[in-house]
Amino acid sequence: MIRLDPATASSVATPPSVPAWALAAGALSDADAAFRAGAALGALDSLARAQPAWAGAWRQRLALKCAGASMRLAGRAEDEAALRDTWHLRPAGADPGPAGAILGAWRQLAAQPPVVSAERLAKVVELLGLAWGDEALVDLCAAIDDQARGGRPAPFAAAAIATHIVAMRPDAELLAWWLADLVLAQSFRWPRPLPLLMAQAFGAAFRAEDGGRRRKPGEKNFERAVCVALVQAAAEACRLASELSRRAEKLLAVAPKLRAKGAGDVIILLLNEDAVSGSLVTKNLSRFAARRLFERLQQLDAVRELSGRTTFRLFGL
Repeated sequence: MIRLDPATASSVATPPSVPAWALAAGALSDADAAFRAGAALGALDSLARAQPAWAGAWRQRLALKCAGASMRLAGRAEDEAALRDTWHLRPAGADPGPAGAILGAWRQLAAQPPVVSAERLAKVVELLGLAWGDEALVDLCAAIDDQARGGRPAPFAAAAIATHIVAMRPDAELLAWWLADLVLAQSFRWPRPLPLLMAQAFGAAFRAEDGGRRRKPGEKNFERAVCVALVQAAAEACRLASELSRRAEKLLAVAPKLRAKGAGDVIILLLNEDAVSGSLVTKNLSRFAARRLFERLQQLDAVRELSGRTTFRLFGL
């Protein structure tokens, strides 16, 4: 029988949802869009602060979704499944490649507090495949700090930093969306950012009124589009949280039935990661033992196989 740390095993009540009226279709004024964004982010705010047992898996799945959308912006063909394989099936310490590096940037956003330094931004810029001088990174830190201190409503602060980045470097739109989510988290004082906006960048919120080309940071009505996008992003994040909450509850319920040495470490990984390799090896778990453990968890309906393959399998909530 395994025992989990009570803090790790803790959960929360049913996650909140975005009010239906905030999601209603129709043309919106700037004020209406901002009001709806406030309602949606208000629902998400309590969840972002709660830190349930499955918060890590939730954030990393949001990161994967944003990384998938990033591929289109970067002119790459990888989808979420390919990114998941690239990251979780590579040998320990191996270079994940350009696509995996972009996923790594989103994973870093989701895993670390929303603070910035020139050193951190240098790493993110490198992961996103950009080049940026040291002095420019220092100036960028100052611009982010100005947004944090400015007292603007969170969606407008996020829109402003994205606009600032694209005005400086039109080729750095990926960084603009990454920083928009970070500034949003700073505005709300969330313990960790939630990757949200990149996943909406090609959606209806950023489509021009005539249904034409995508609206980019700094263009007309961009702030309104950010507000509309955040309503949809918050709704999707809350729905994902509700789904993962149910699955985590089932996983934690079966935990006492697992007798494999090292099973507790696997459960913690499942609660904190988007996916875990079925051939995981730890100091307490051999490859063969891991395979049997995941088969047992599947039998108990406590995990899902995510790849659809019979080999090189990946498991998650």
